[in-house]
Amino acid sequence: MLQAYGDGNLFGEPYGEGPPRVVWLHGWQRSGRDFVASASMLAERGVASVALDLPGFGASPAPAEAGGARHYAELVEPAVSAIGDGPVLLVGHSFGGTVATVLAARRPDLVSGLVLTGAPLLRRGATKRAPRSYRTARWLHRHGLISAQRIEASRQRHGSSDYRNARGVMREVLVISVNESYTDELAQVASPVTMLWGENDLEVPVAIAREAGALLSSPPSLQVLAGVGHMVPTDAPEELARSVVEALD
Repeated sequence: MLQAYGDGNLFGEPYGEGPPRVVWLHGWQRSGRDFVASASMLAERGVASVALDLPGFGASPAPAEAGGARHYAELVEPAVSAIGDGPVLLVGHSFGGTVATVLAARRPDLVSGLVLTGAPLLRRGATKRAPRSYRTARWLHRHGLISAQRIEASRQRHGSSDYRNARGVMREVLVISVNESYTDELAQVASPVTMLWGENDLEVPVAIAREAGALLSSPPSLQVLAGVGHMVPTDAPEELARSVVEALD
């Protein structure tokens, strides 16, 4: 059953009995439900955890103002601080992994360790330029020559699926997030880090994990899962649960 955490505007699903030792943070356009299988496996082993719905996803309302993972770390911090009897292991997938990394860098007293999977920790350069028709539409809109409806129609034609599906403040959150890189935070993380990556992750390739790992003060544990893509929490829940248990030991 969902419960409210932190300031009451962040909701999550608790698993197991006793003080939670693990907090799960999901990816963009996802929810804490991605971790049902892994969290249930941990509960069977006596490890309690909480899978949060990040602001704007699942049961949690959108943030009042836009911001990337750095802003989301501020929003999540009160909930993480209130969960458990001490530092917790943060498990972050994709966008949730960047939030977890920022929080670990800022509040080492709250975080006993990190398990990251498919997290876009370093910004990649644009792979291709926006189509000329879209660039023209943006120029025309900036100069007041086409309507908001026209530019939105162009965005729907040319934007990514994440961009097309985002609305209002969440679209602003997305734009900020994809332009952030976390080199400073990676250098500041003091807790042990485990990286679990899908070999076939096309959204955040394994090369990003290796580059990000090289920026940590201590070498991370990196495991690459053969035949697995970006959605490790739902496609390889047993391996994720195993990595979490090992990180807790």
